[in-house]
Amino acid sequence: MSFLHERQPKPKNFALYQLVSREDYTMVSTKALCHTLSYGLLFLAGSISTAHASLMDVTVTIRNLAPANSISFAPLRLGFGNGTFDSFNIGTTAGAAIISVAEGGSGSDWFPAFALADPGSVRGSVGGALLPGQTASNTFTFDTGSAGNRFFTFANMVIPSNDLFLGNDNPMAFPLFNPDGSLAITTITQTAGQIWDANSEIADALAAAFLVGGNNSLRTPENGLVAFDRSELSAYNGLQTAAGYFFDSTLLPSNAQNIYQISFSSSAAAPEPSTLLLLTTALGLVGLKRGRSLLRKPS
Repeated sequence: MSFLHERQPKPKNFALYQLVSREDYTMVSTKALCHTLSYGLLFLAGSISTAHASLMDVTVTIRNLAPANSISFAPLRLGFGNGTFDSFNIGTTAGAAIISVAEGGSGSDWFPAFALADPGSVRGSVGGALLPGQTASNTFTFDTGSAGNRFFTFANMVIPSNDLFLGNDNPMAFPLFNPDGSLAITTITQTAGQIWDANSEIADALAAAFLVGGNNSLRTPENGLVAFDRSELSAYNGLQTAAGYFFDSTLLPSNAQNIYQISFSSSAAAPEPSTLLLLTTALGLVGLKRGRSLLRKPS
């Protein structure tokens, strides 16, 4: 017998049977592909969204509270870090980092020193020359729930001056965020008595910043110690500032007088376009798969 080679009869309408089988196979393959892609993309988008959920937009607003015709301020240099960057200490000789803020306002050495001490920190600036009564703001986006960004550090030059500044000598003085990422501090206010003297440069109007006729690139080293001291402001009385007003330090009679304010607000950061695209694509594939399934259901 040759039953091993016996061929089974073809079903009726064999050509139609082949066509339906191929379509079914194609539909099953397409369905499986859509299923895999859609849930894969949903998982990826969900992972990115979860990571993004901890990102916050933190807006820093600065205000010059000093009276008209008194002190102004150079741009605020700031960072959100882990509390390890300590740019100066009271009673010690000022180093290059804080001198770059106190003597010219640029922070040209302050920022690299911050990055070296705390590579994961978020650093930046707010505003330009801030005259009495003016405000400025800038927004920074980062993970506020990370311990690596918890502490706020700042420094800026008081102008006109040779080497006066504001700043925190304790890098952990301002724990800005709670463990859940919410703001623990909304305002930092500085008084006249909190003006630092780097004592790195002799007070000289001809070499002071922000004065008409002053050349800030000139300096005579002082080699003193960092201290709370604003007494040298009187050296600039009656002189015209770069903003056009004539300076008068007597408008700041009390150390308790508020001169500068830093305020904070936060909100959830907007999703990145790439995350929205992934999520939209994934949901579209899920909808396609669902639609095909409905079409195949018997009526």
